[in-house]
Amino acid sequence: MSTAWILIGALLLDAALGEPRWLWQKLPHPAVLMGRAIDWADTQYNEGINRKAKGIIVIVGLVLAAWMLGKVISLFGWLPQLLVVAVLLAQRSLVDHVKAVGNALRLSVGEGRIMVARIVSRDTAEMSQSAVARSAIESGAENLSDGVVAPAFWFLIAGLPGLLIYKMVNTADSMIGYRSDRHREFGWAAARLDDVLNWVPARITAALIALTHHGLRHWSAVRSDAKLHRSPNAGWPEAAMARALNVALAGPRAYDGTMQDFPFVHAQGQKQLSASDVDACCRALWMAWGALLVVCIAFALIF
Repeated sequence: MSTAWILIGALLLDAALGEPRWLWQKLPHPAVLMGRAIDWADTQYNEGINRKAKGIIVIVGLVLAAWMLGKVISLFGWLPQLLVVAVLLAQRSLVDHVKAVGNALRLSVGEGRIMVARIVSRDTAEMSQSAVARSAIESGAENLSDGVVAPAFWFLIAGLPGLLIYKMVNTADSMIGYRSDRHREFGWAAARLDDVLNWVPARITAALIALTHHGLRHWSAVRSDAKLHRSPNAGWPEAAMARALNVALAGPRAYDGTMQDFPFVHAQGQKQLSASDVDACCRALWMAWGALLVVCIAFALIF
């Protein structure tokens, strides 16, 4: 079975079943195992001098380990590959988490804050209804790229080794990416490599969102808005989602008690948001997923 058909099966399996909690209560999730390896490396090597060089060596080692593991699993045929890919895709769980924020927000702002705190790293205690909804939508857009499109892209390009390498680097970036003094040097390689691996998928994600809503006639505006984001990649799916829903995303938010004055993405969009906007985001996530599935089927039929 070709890589494209394996990916199609994995996309459908993930969409149908999502994360089987009963399984991960008995076995560690692959992402958890990756996290443990990264945490061990951080504990062992993130000290003393030459931390940047040590971080580079660690990332090279993790990439090689992921590549070898992918090669070994691939030897056992298409079924193990399909199952691993389905586990490492996150469409169903992503939509479920975003939808849960909208459902909680209908009960109260406080309930919405509790649920959104599970999917974002910013301060949530003082969030307004609009801030809760905005955060959920941003998380949905960004994680559509990180959790669905990018894994699918790298599997299609480089098979299971490519997918495992991407997930390892992406997990490392989330854990040791240079966002703190401790990881400023040690996590440099993880953050930079993650930016490289997400460059194409982020723009594909934006295109999928745009094509399933207003087409590409706002593409120049999406490109301009994406540049306002502090991330070279996350701004693309967020800018496309902002245009698709006609809402303003990003903007000021607090981290660790400090308010940071980030610019709005699509500042002309609606700023007073509610649970209905979160629902619209969930629909947009499924529409983009559907477009990705169609692209994969076309790829399988052509190649």
